Amino acid sequence: MDKITYASLASLGDEFHQTFDAAIGHVQEALGETHPLYIGGKAKRASGGAFADTNPADTRITLGKFQKGSRADAQKAIAAARAAYPAWQDMGWQERVALLRKAAALMMERQYEYAALMSMEVGKNRFESIAEVSETVDLILYYCQQMEEHLGYEMPLGGAGREYTKSVLKPYGVWAVVSPFNFPMALSTGMSVGALVAGNTVVFKPASDTPFTGLRIYEMMRDAGVPDGVFNYITGPGGTVGEELIDNPGVDGFIFTGSKAVGMNILRRFAKHYPKPCIAEMGGKNPAIVMPSADLEDAAEGVLRSAFGMGGQKCSACSRLYVHKDVRQAFLDLLVEKTRQRVIGNPLNRDTFLGPLINANAVKTYARAVRLGKQDGRVLYGGRTLRGGEFANGFFVEPAIVDRLPKGSRMFQEEFFVPVLSVAEVKSLDEALAQANHGEYGLTAGIFSQDDGELRQFFNTIEAGVTYSNRRGGATTGAWPGVQSFGGWKGSGSSGKSGLGPHYVAQFMREQSQTRIE
Repeated sequence: MDKITYASLASLGDEFHQTFDAAIGHVQEALGETHPLYIGGKAKRASGGAFADTNPADTRITLGKFQKGSRADAQKAIAAARAAYPAWQDMGWQERVALLRKAAALMMERQYEYAALMSMEVGKNRFESIAEVSETVDLILYYCQQMEEHLGYEMPLGGAGREYTKSVLKPYGVWAVVSPFNFPMALSTGMSVGALVAGNTVVFKPASDTPFTGLRIYEMMRDAGVPDGVFNYITGPGGTVGEELIDNPGVDGFIFTGSKAVGMNILRRFAKHYPKPCIAEMGGKNPAIVMPSADLEDAAEGVLRSAFGMGGQKCSACSRLYVHKDVRQAFLDLLVEKTRQRVIGNPLNRDTFLGPLINANAVKTYARAVRLGKQDGRVLYGGRTLRGGEFANGFFVEPAIVDRLPKGSRMFQEEFFVPVLSVAEVKSLDEALAQANHGEYGLTAGIFSQDDGELRQFFNTIEAGVTYSNRRGGATTGAWPGVQSFGGWKGSGSSGKSGLGPHYVAQFMREQSQTRIE
């Protein structure tokens, strides 16, 4: 089967849709079952019972029931990972790479079913879902490639006489992987594979809104032959499972993607007694700048896709827009018209652009952001929560564009994680950059300009880990493994080494210098 990327989505035709429709039917046949935890390769039930995983487009549909894991369950998962660690480390990187490549091949075979499930569980449209599966495959292959290119991260050092020394990067042990809902396959798998290929074992906790996609990742690892206990799957609340993963001294490393508040809490608490690696990828309040020389058609398309794709529920979503006064009105007219043309609806439908938000709390956040926008500025387009007809049983909202905002408005500072775009007029690139750099986040940023000097100034000055110019496919979004490294500065990330990039896997290892006398 061909791999589908964000760049190739526009070329998908009837064959893609027919295959996707068939996958929907197959996935629907397996809905409603109760699923266990998997600890040490064995299915386990939690004493706390189960919770329902429902479809955000129609909450009457229960996708499945999943275990409310406890602290005791998390302790067992950590112990299983600890027991499996020595053999997994000793296996050697070549065999680990071979097993993980088998997992990637299985994912390609199952890509349409995985994508259909994500559309049901997260609300991504079918194009976003299938592209995420392909991105996940490339994440696995790219991280395996890093081990190969570095020969397992062994490197000879200097020596004298009969003394021979080499540097070896070695795994830490057991890693906790706590993933978000918005990229439930790519981020979960990418974080896990980074740890696994390096020789660590994993306790994986998916977001409670997306346990089903997390289960499919476990099954993929199991079916590829990853040994029991190397990859453990545990669902449950952050207040039990999450707390145990933070507090338990048997966890040697922690990786998390999610909000800044939660990430900072983990960073402060995880290394209680001695330093331990903790990788936290957190939020963003990502700016785009539109200058007078910009191709306004490209700029409007790029901003729209970044601001409203997946309902703005991306840490990379464009949520701030700084438009030069000379093109402000022409640009906004074009942006509003393009936004009006996008279809809101069931994400399983082939023509849907914007599906539902993930849950009721997200809808409340959206309503709060719109109220603040009306208080501080003007809602130029959208702003309604959709409740009737086909929207009656889901979490649907309109994309919202808010302008005439004072630059000090909280609309430009707070991450809402919903499809609300805040707009300010600027008189110069200097002013735009000053505003873009003002704030606690530094994840992604983009500019639209045909002036080479302005582009150089943007890249030299912007405080963000992922930067783009003139990107019609997404002003601030759309990173791909081995193409764009993805990681944040300031309050957006803790490690300074980005996912999807060439320095990622090494973070899951520590250096040992080995000297021998020949």
